[in-house]
Amino acid sequence: MPEIAETPCEPIRSRRNPLVRRIRQLHEARGRRDQAMLLLEGTHLLQEVQRLGLQAAEVVASEAWLQRHAPLLAQLPGPWQLRPVSEEVLAAMATTQQPDGVLLTLPLAALSPAGCDDDPAPDEGLWLCLDTVQDPGNLGTLMRTALAAGVSGLWLADGADPYQPKVLRASAGAALALRIWRGPGEALIGRLRELGRAPEVQIVASVPPAQGGLPYWELDWSRPTALLLGSEGTGLAEPLLALADRRVTVPHGAAVESLNVAVAAAPLLLERHRQQLMPAPLPQQPEASPAPRAG
Repeated sequence: MPEIAETPCEPIRSRRNPLVRRIRQLHEARGRRDQAMLLLEGTHLLQEVQRLGLQAAEVVASEAWLQRHAPLLAQLPGPWQLRPVSEEVLAAMATTQQPDGVLLTLPLAALSPAGCDDDPAPDEGLWLCLDTVQDPGNLGTLMRTALAAGVSGLWLADGADPYQPKVLRASAGAALALRIWRGPGEALIGRLRELGRAPEVQIVASVPPAQGGLPYWELDWSRPTALLLGSEGTGLAEPLLALADRRVTVPHGAAVESLNVAVAAAPLLLERHRQQLMPAPLPQQPEASPAPRAG
């Protein structure tokens, strides 16, 4: 049986219950800050919490969901509080139109060093730096790709809140596994200026083909790298672009001016992994001259 902090009561069937208001406050950034809590929706995110060994505060679930998923709850690290609710009450709490039957609350403190003031040190591996990415779907997709590419961490300069429910869903749980730092663009600029003094670290800006840039596969991604990606509408801010010592691009047809930021990020982030799997071929040796025939 799961380690439950208190004995489950009868299912909550009134949308006026204080729990409904408290959960709905987590839809907004202010509510998440005030409660120091995140809202996770759906069975998949619960499975990610279990896989990562994170400790939820509450599990809010419909009676039907509880009947189907008792073995999954038994694997969830505890203690946590079980809140059975009717499907109507669950729908009043969820941000999705058709919730699958379960919500979780997760303390922000469970995500370390996410949200803290510690300064990241991208002196090895690959760091992704995002400048004012506003669309929650794009941000969640970027997080999922970054985790697949094995990034060392993620710096968010302004932009969408990485812990809003839509981003968490779009990231498929990657937001819970990544090392994330958030701060204003000025803080990122200052950190990159420090990195620029370390010759082993390259600061790489992604730009559209019209702005030049090396085809991304021609860059040596084995070096410690900070990759800069800009917002959907305006791209990288000029002060950030000026700090880059390399510019790369994803070549594409002229029918569109630029690619969606989440689409462009995929080949850039995965190129490091590809180069590790497929090292550059050895230079070809000149063919030997045929031996003269005996005459």
